[in-house]
Amino acid sequence: MLIIADENIPAVHEAFTPFGEVRTLHGRHMTADDVCDADVLLVRSITRVDAALLSGSRVKFVGSATIGTDHVDLEWLAGQGIEFSNAPACNAISAAEYVLSALFTVSDASASGLIDKTVGIIGCGNVGSRVMARMRAIGLQCLVCDPPRAEAEGQSGFVSMQELASADIISVHVPLVKEGRHATRNLINREFIESLPEDCLFINTSRGDVVDEAALKDRLLNGRSFRAILDVWNNEPVIDTELAGMVDIATPHIAGYSIDGKLRATQMLYHALCKFTGSAPQWDPQSVLPKPEQSVIIPPAETGTIELVRQCLHHVYDVRKDDADLRETFGLPDVDRGEAFDQLRKGYAPRRECSAYQVEAGSLNDADIKALTTFEFAIKGI
Repeated sequence: MLIIADENIPAVHEAFTPFGEVRTLHGRHMTADDVCDADVLLVRSITRVDAALLSGSRVKFVGSATIGTDHVDLEWLAGQGIEFSNAPACNAISAAEYVLSALFTVSDASASGLIDKTVGIIGCGNVGSRVMARMRAIGLQCLVCDPPRAEAEGQSGFVSMQELASADIISVHVPLVKEGRHATRNLINREFIESLPEDCLFINTSRGDVVDEAALKDRLLNGRSFRAILDVWNNEPVIDTELAGMVDIATPHIAGYSIDGKLRATQMLYHALCKFTGSAPQWDPQSVLPKPEQSVIIPPAETGTIELVRQCLHHVYDVRKDDADLRETFGLPDVDRGEAFDQLRKGYAPRRECSAYQVEAGSLNDADIKALTTFEFAIKGI
C-alpha cells in the first residue's frame, strides 16, 4: 500500500508505516502525478481534493486531518466509491485557547477591561461551544447565533445576527459553506460589520472567506476604537498585509495548531484507516507527545479569578510570538511572503494545551478552581 501524506501531519510515519510505504509531500503543491499510484491520500486544509487531483488514480481512502471539509469535493468522492474521513473537533480546544489568549492580550494588563463585557459567538459547534464555556468561566455574558442549530433545536438560547451585533466582542466559528440556505461565504458582510459597536473587538479563527475583508479594512480605517484579531485570511498564503497591519493580532492560520490537536487528528485518521482495512489499532499518540517545560504553574497570591486565568493561560500559550513572527514577513515580495506564511505553519513549534499543565492549589478558592478546570488545567494538591 502506498500512502501519500501532507508533510505537516505529525507522526504520520510512526502511525501509518505499518500499512505500507508513507511518502510525504508539500500539501499545497500536490499534483495528480504525485498521487496517481497511491492507495491512500492524507491531507490538510491546503490541498484541494477533487476530480482534478484524483481522477484515474488508485486512491480508495482519503483522510483530512482537519475539522473543515470545504477543500474536499465530498460528492465526487462518494460517486467514485472513495472512502473519506476527517477529524471533527480535533483542534477545537486549541482554537478556543487561542481565542482567549488573544483576548487577554488585547485587554489591559490586569484583564479588568473584560469585566461586564458581552461576547457574540457566531457558530456554536465544536469550537464555538468551547469558546463559550471559557468565556462564561471568566464571567463574560454570551450571545449565540447558530442558524443550523436553532433550526434543528428550536430558537431558545439563540439570537439573530442583528441581535448579536450589539455585543462588545464578536468571535466567529463557522465552517466555510459556499452555497445553500446556510452558506457562510461573506457571512460577515459590510452591513453586519458597519452595524457593530464603535469599540467592538472582532475575532475570526474560522475561515478567511467568511469575512468581507474590504469592508473590514474600511471599518478599521474609519473606526478608531474598532479592533480585530485575525488568524485566517482571504487568499492564503499571500494575505493582505495592509489589513494585517491594521489588526491587533495577526497570525498565520495557527489557532488550532497545538501539538495535542494535530496528533488527535492523526489518531482519528489512523483509526479510520484501521476500520477501513479491518486492522486492529495499535499506535498511541501519547508516545510522541512532548512534555512541556515548567508544567507546574504556581499562581500569584491574592488575585482575582479572571487575572489568575489570564496568567495561567499565558504561561501555556502567549499569542504575541505568533503575531510577531507573521509581521516579520510583511516586507517580503508576494511569492516569498506566501512561502514564509507556509513555513511558519510547517515549522510551528510544539505547543501543548492547558490539560498538560498543573496549577498548584495553594490559596485557590472554589471560583478559581471552577474556572481553571473549565480551561482543563489539572489542579495539584486537592
